Amino acid sequence: MRHWARVLAFATALAAWPAAARELVDLELVFAADGSGSIDDDELALQRRGWAEALTNRDVLDAIKGGPTGRIAVAFMEWGGPQSQVLIVDWHVIEDEASARAFADKLTRAPRGAWGYNSISNAIDFSVRLADTNAYDGARKVIDVSGDGPNIGGRPLEAARADALAKGFTINALAIRRPGGRPGGPGGMALETYYGQAVIGGPGAFVEIADEARPFAVAARRKLLTEIAGAGGAPTLFAAVDRVR
Repeated sequence: MRHWARVLAFATALAAWPAAARELVDLELVFAADGSGSIDDDELALQRRGWAEALTNRDVLDAIKGGPTGRIAVAFMEWGGPQSQVLIVDWHVIEDEASARAFADKLTRAPRGAWGYNSISNAIDFSVRLADTNAYDGARKVIDVSGDGPNIGGRPLEAARADALAKGFTINALAIRRPGGRPGGPGGMALETYYGQAVIGGPGAFVEIADEARPFAVAARRKLLTEIAGAGGAPTLFAAVDRVR
């Protein structure tokens, strides 16, 4: 009897034990990058270098330091088919050049992992779980989808998007338009239009474009500056960071 009393007392004390403090950051950002079969090795490397250059850019670092805590938490995953979501770089706090460089180095050196075709919906679900189980408490939570095509498999995109928005996430997108390539969206729709209608959502959500006129690294930098600034408002199709070309 006394044994069970001790067990009950221990369980009660454990339940009352305060949860471990979560580290405060201005932004929790998941990069959800297209690693599907339509992205060859050169294009995959181009995307990774673009995000690495954007994170280590002086304007971006200054924007991070200008926030209330002066730090953001980032993770990078790549997605392919419904059964293929791969964590490429786990959560890092970015607060200065050294921390940004450490993340960028891991990103550019990591092996390829995703396979199959285009489950944006499952990539969103995976990104939500990444943020829900990390050690950070951000004032904002953003999923940054980049890709060159529409959702094909996995659970319905509308459901994944709705669940993420209900948890307080903002979903932004970067449409990769290939020179002379297909429109990207279903039925001949422009990819950025499709992303604007079916993918993005939440306060200040927007679509950025990478194409011949705006290389991926430039588009990534524009996008990061907008996300770090955290401008609210209705979803829009294009970022507006006019001083960055």
